[in-house]
Amino acid sequence: MTTDWMKRPEGGGQAALRLIRAIAMLFGRPVARALLYPVAAYFVLRRRPERLASRRFLSRVLDRPATLRDVLRHFHTFAAVTLDRVFLLSDRFRRFDVRCHGLEQLHRAMDLDRGVLLIGAHFGSFEALRVLSLQRSDVEFRVVIDLEQNPTVSQLLNSLNPQLAGTVINARQSGTTVALAIRDALEQKALVTLLADRTRPGNRVIAVPFLESATPFPTAAWELAAALHAPVVLCFGIYNGGNRYDLHFELFAEEITHDRRNRQASMMHWIGRYAQRLEAYVRKAPFNWFNFYDLWET
Repeated sequence: MTTDWMKRPEGGGQAALRLIRAIAMLFGRPVARALLYPVAAYFVLRRRPERLASRRFLSRVLDRPATLRDVLRHFHTFAAVTLDRVFLLSDRFRRFDVRCHGLEQLHRAMDLDRGVLLIGAHFGSFEALRVLSLQRSDVEFRVVIDLEQNPTVSQLLNSLNPQLAGTVINARQSGTTVALAIRDALEQKALVTLLADRTRPGNRVIAVPFLESATPFPTAAWELAAALHAPVVLCFGIYNGGNRYDLHFELFAEEITHDRRNRQASMMHWIGRYAQRLEAYVRKAPFNWFNFYDLWET
């Protein structure tokens, strides 16, 4: 599967990103949000591969040809969620209306006392989920993120909240290093969040139905979950406009197991279930899909 998304340059320059952060912190969210439409329009014009990928995805999920207005809305939603990261990672997160759904399923997994893998996707807001760690000081959170994909953004956002920055496991490290860090966190009964929709160089993939096409997904998260015997909870933080975010939790499995006689079929079962639940949420909130590359290219 293509890993071209890793080669795409970071959007904007360091000076521009620092300026937007400064405007957001000095003048507040309403003023900063007023800048989002020209910013989104600029990237729609300048980033042709992402624009084409957005149009292809939206045409697929909306069941009609996507318009340039649809693409602009897609970019604007991404810009809005990115801007809100500034506020969600600072002490201003209390200004947001964050509603949780399925918390009882998360608590059920936590009651197993083995740590929990929270598996999501590049869909909606990851930071809305990280806010839970500020509200529940009694629960340890660890977040698996590729810090080197967008280094300027990562540095700026982590500087807003060093406490949260210290909970990050850098996904750009070797697979063994990441796996050991996740194992150690689970042994400390932590909630470990990771995303399971993008492949990386050397990853094995399995194609399962997603948005009416066979779509390759990486197997790494599911192999890791099986090896560590950790309960898995799906989690998605959906931006619903204004200051509203909805966090959804679903207990996916108390333990991932594989049929040793037919490991391939077993893996297809788990990844297929994940893709099915991801598709259900994506169809409800398609503009929250933040993979601006063609997932179906091989």
